[in-house]
Amino acid sequence: MQDQESGELSERATATHDTYCSLLLQAAGVLRLRYVQSRRDTSLSPASANELADILEGVARGYPAFDQIDPNEAIALAHRLIDDDHPELSRIWPGTG
Repeated sequence: MQDQESGELSERATATHDTYCSLLLQAAGVLRLRYVQSRRDTSLSPASANELADILEGVARGYPAFDQIDPNEAIALAHRLIDDDHPELSRIWPGTG
């Protein structure tokens, strides 16, 4: 019984992790679309947007170079980007850190 509960917890943790990774990757795509490809929003340069998208992708993929980035802050920024709800308020937004 305990092994089954442990397995279920592990599956939930994996599903949650996968969901957050997908969210971060989707937010990276939104960044590139909004600030690099369409260039309709000029509040962030294309180079900075690309760099920030790389950071979100690095956190999502667990690259060691991005270990210093708070994953909770990255997830919060991803929500703000997707909702277009003042992403510039994030601590990892370029120029605010």
